Amino acid sequence: MTIMLGLVGYGSGGRTFHAPFIAAAPEIDFVGVVTTSGQRRAQAAERGLTTFDTITDIAAAGAQAVAISTPAATHAELALQAIGLGLAVVVDKPFALNADTAQAVVAAAGGAGTVLSVFQNRRWDADFRTVRKLIAEGALGQVRRFESRFERFAPDRQPPVAGGGTLLDFGSHLVDQALTLFGPAARVHAEMCGDDDLDDDVFLAVHHDSGVESHLWGSWRQAAPGPRLRVTGTTGTYIVDGVDGQEAVLKAGKGPADLGERWGVEPEHAWGRLYRGATGAPVRSERGRWDEFYPSFAAAVAGTAPVPVDPSDAVRALEVLDAARLSARTGTTVTL
Repeated sequence: MTIMLGLVGYGSGGRTFHAPFIAAAPEIDFVGVVTTSGQRRAQAAERGLTTFDTITDIAAAGAQAVAISTPAATHAELALQAIGLGLAVVVDKPFALNADTAQAVVAAAGGAGTVLSVFQNRRWDADFRTVRKLIAEGALGQVRRFESRFERFAPDRQPPVAGGGTLLDFGSHLVDQALTLFGPAARVHAEMCGDDDLDDDVFLAVHHDSGVESHLWGSWRQAAPGPRLRVTGTTGTYIVDGVDGQEAVLKAGKGPADLGERWGVEPEHAWGRLYRGATGAPVRSERGRWDEFYPSFAAAVAGTAPVPVDPSDAVRALEVLDAARLSARTGTTVTL
């Protein structure tokens, strides 16, 4: 069984991170793109995609579901519109600008009986999947500290206020991964730099109910990025220096349909290392599988599987991010 799905928004996020996976999923019939931009319409036409003016129009064309990839400030409004039309919905991260708004969207979907999920694609990063495996196998002992970074040096490219700034852009991934691995947060301390609401460098210290400490960095102004991940346990530490390669492949114009079984396979030089002292042994990276999200979502719409990401998880992550904003503003540690 296939589902008919449309994409709302065709900026860089829609073109790069959504369209290739929607098109490659055999469980999905890609109906087309909602955009009113002449430039975006032309770009969609180059890929043979039909364009529509509104979500109502694409629903009338038979879409059963939509994926929303627009500026973050519009996510909640568009999701509520789609839910009102009875459509299943995927919302790109950040799910909303704050936890209260996100919870209102979740409640609306629950009341309407529609399927709702959030595109937290980095749960399927090669490095993150490898960490989950190492923890499950007990290779690190009891984890005590989780360090995670998305640091880049591109000071002219940070997300605008309409996109939530760096805290919501990188923070949505950083906090989601930390909560997925180690459970609910008990308290949050944060530091943020930038002009007014346009933060471009953030740090969060999250203390989990489980006792694990997560230290999370997001920056567009870091000229010397630190390790992507360092996970420290009682018997070992796992370190990965570079970023999962799926994004770079997509930006180079290749997708899962082009690479097949080679999609998401990390080269050996990019593998992380497991340390038990001064020297470390390489650990083969699990395959990155961003391509699994949309088939999983299609199964949820068909009623044969749960959603790939529970939207309530995104609400909890936004509660942490709201607390981080308050902490940075007041100079205090915020208890959840």
